[in-house]
Amino acid sequence: MPIRTNRGRAAVYRRLWGWPLRSPRHLAASIIIFVVLVVALGVIIPKVLDRKPTDPSAAGQTSTSSQGNQVGQLPASGTSLPTKLPAPSNSAKAAPPAADAQLVAELWAETWVKPPPNNDVNKWLKQLEEFTTPEFLAQMATIDPRNVPDRLTDKVKAVKSTTSSIDFEVTTDLGKVRITLVKAPDGKWRVNSYTKAD
Repeated sequence: MPIRTNRGRAAVYRRLWGWPLRSPRHLAASIIIFVVLVVALGVIIPKVLDRKPTDPSAAGQTSTSSQGNQVGQLPASGTSLPTKLPAPSNSAKAAPPAADAQLVAELWAETWVKPPPNNDVNKWLKQLEEFTTPEFLAQMATIDPRNVPDRLTDKVKAVKSTTSSIDFEVTTDLGKVRITLVKAPDGKWRVNSYTKAD
């Protein structure tokens, strides 16, 4: 059996690990220090990881849904389906909605609420392909067309517009939906996500 001495590295470690157990005060101080460290890391780490590029054309941004959705259900308010296109930058300048973006939003909404008679997902996605980003189209493959609204009950209206993205409000028989259009690399506007509006 090894002889314990008051010298050496092992003795130093014993003192460090044994310090919190010497008295209730030491234990309380250790807990407080631990909680402060955890809170500090919880504040600092998200700020470091949340740095976004200021260039709206920067690629590689990914926005992901924080909550899972059942197949065929509209996402909850404030969440969007994941995409690989850049998220709209806070530095993007406000601009009036482009006429071609308005047309794409209207065509997408009309096609979205009118799936094929047999509810064939592939045919439905083929109809939406022209107006939708490839990444978002892949996400829509999990949606059952039978669960989308049956009809539009009002005109498609722009609610927020910048030079790189536009949000439109679509009113349906099942409630309001907000769709986001982004300008694709080819210069055309395409639907990049939709969420259930408040």
